[in-house]
Amino acid sequence: MNAQIRRNIVQTSPMRLSLLALASACLASTAWAQEPAYQASEQALELTVHYHFRNQYVYTQDWPVEQKAAELTNVSVRNVASSASTNSQDAFNLMITSGDLADIVGGVKDDFNRYGREGAFLPLDELIAEHAPHIQAYFDANPDFRNAAAGADGKLYYIPYIQDGTLSEGWFIRQDWLEKLGLESPETPEEVYTVLKAFREQDPNGNGQKDEIPYFARNQGNMLRLMNLWDARVSGSATYGDFAVYDGELRHPWAEETYKTAMSNLAQWYAEGLIDPEIFTRGPRAREYLLGNDLGGMTHDWFPSTSTYNVSLAETIDGFSFKPMLPPKTISGDRFEDARRQIVTAEGWGISVANEHPVETIRYFDFWFTELGRQMANFGVEGETYTIVDGKPTFTEAVLTDGQPVNAQLWEIGAQVPRGYVMDYDYELQWSNEIALEGMQLYEACDCLKPDFMGVALTDSEKAVYDRHWPSILTYMQEMQQTWLLGAQDVESTWDDYQSRLDQMGYGEVLEVMQTAYQRQYGATQ
Repeated sequence: MNAQIRRNIVQTSPMRLSLLALASACLASTAWAQEPAYQASEQALELTVHYHFRNQYVYTQDWPVEQKAAELTNVSVRNVASSASTNSQDAFNLMITSGDLADIVGGVKDDFNRYGREGAFLPLDELIAEHAPHIQAYFDANPDFRNAAAGADGKLYYIPYIQDGTLSEGWFIRQDWLEKLGLESPETPEEVYTVLKAFREQDPNGNGQKDEIPYFARNQGNMLRLMNLWDARVSGSATYGDFAVYDGELRHPWAEETYKTAMSNLAQWYAEGLIDPEIFTRGPRAREYLLGNDLGGMTHDWFPSTSTYNVSLAETIDGFSFKPMLPPKTISGDRFEDARRQIVTAEGWGISVANEHPVETIRYFDFWFTELGRQMANFGVEGETYTIVDGKPTFTEAVLTDGQPVNAQLWEIGAQVPRGYVMDYDYELQWSNEIALEGMQLYEACDCLKPDFMGVALTDSEKAVYDRHWPSILTYMQEMQQTWLLGAQDVESTWDDYQSRLDQMGYGEVLEVMQTAYQRQYGATQ
């Protein structure tokens, strides 16, 4: 038995120790007998997998990570999803309507829970309890995560991709502009206003033109992140515009009084040129364009990727310094961060009713929750993309200096793909630069993340209410959001009409079914 594999087994659990003893006693000449701790099938077994994800990838047996997993588990997979499709939901729907189900199916939570209740996917709880000790141990230690993935009937129909860590994004500001103008990093709404006003009017980029964009953002979630200054929330989860939990009660942040105050102030800031006039249209390249042309002053974005501009622009913009800063205090004196990772994602995989080997399949799923399986899912193949240093998987120098983003390299070999596994936050920390790490340390010490809403599973009748009302309500909310910010209507004078319109559109009915589902799914645990 490989020495490193032996160390991995010993470092996990008493059950693994017993498996190690069994392995030592039963060594045979076959490759499969050398790794009994990971073996999911006594005989070599091939399963089909249909997993088209993120509109461009298919799960494939050709990945080095998957090939290594097949060697260890004695279970190989064969892709049956079309790589020609450019829409993952369409690919899933086509498979469902055809009735030709693969053994393993990848998809999203709502589809698993819907079609699972209709009989297309197997409930997994008993299989996990009897044959997947590592998955069971993980859910025992994290019952809310299991609840977040469960269907409205309380059953688990898929194993989710679970993210590690909590931090994702934070505030960034042009430190070199602050120093040039003799300003400090802002700590209050009033100070944020003063800084943005100075960025707009005092020519910090020194080109003699009033072309600076004080606040900018490249996506919807951060478009109006400044609303936090008035105790309003963008979302209650990592999903833009999601519901939020207020003392055990679900409400939507964009129906709260704090939101009215925030939008009123943001409309004024927009009118004064403190917010990007193209905030709704500039799109995902806003950060690259505005920073690259020495125009952008402040934003809210991902720590690792945003910090890299300090390196990439160092030679083209003299003194360029775009540094993380703590969330400013709100008007009530609170300090919070509204953006966080979605821990239990909607992505993952399940076992179809057509699968004739559910026991072997759940054991195969369980492999990805073992120490070695998790290492491979996160870091790739040992000796090729990572080695063990001081007991920890560590990327090779070749990976870290390749020039291509580390995550992109890993996707190409089958790591960091959204199979059912638990992400290791250290994978990201290893390729984050010092500025990103300093920013994340600031936020860790602050301990100012808001608790997240992990979603609910609705019954058919509840979903009928939700589907009848919520899409049009959310569209109306977003339309009014833009209308107010652009100054087409006054927030204060139209707020009562806005609230009345929400009620007429069924907002109260949606809240009722959402709250019922929330209590059923989590009880008093969240």
